[in-house]
Amino acid sequence: MTQNIVSLNLTDDQLTAVDAALTELEAQLGGLIALSVPQKRSLRKMGEKSEAFCRQAMLLLSQNPELVPANVVAAGPVQDLAMLDKLRPRLARLTRLAERATDTDIALGSDVMVASLQVYGQLKLTGASEGLQALRRDLGMRFARTSKPEEAKAA
Repeated sequence: MTQNIVSLNLTDDQLTAVDAALTELEAQLGGLIALSVPQKRSLRKMGEKSEAFCRQAMLLLSQNPELVPANVVAAGPVQDLAMLDKLRPRLARLTRLAERATDTDIALGSDVMVASLQVYGQLKLTGASEGLQALRRDLGMRFARTSKPEEAKAA
């Protein structure tokens, strides 16, 4: 049974253009940061349920800045919310593109794996008569089972 989930043919010019676009994205989004796992865990997050609360608080702060002493609120939370609103649509587009790229990677790999298994199966059937025993043995290493340690065998 053959499988061809995706046929993708990107020219060298297209790949060069993609690389240039990615370089430009990296340059334009140079202010993005990377957080360590412990940092991500320790941060208080604004989830869906708390976003309305945060928006109301920032509206209150922007309309009545005198209510909150400057040393109580860190600089720029109103601007942070505005930047979040500008960044999110772009992040959604990048996420969709990354998901499509990942799905295409999976589909291409699956197409290759299915074809490789068919080639190996055919090699098992006809390889001995064609003088391809060594190649069949090499390909068969993919399916070789590792022996259990002696302790496991004794038990």
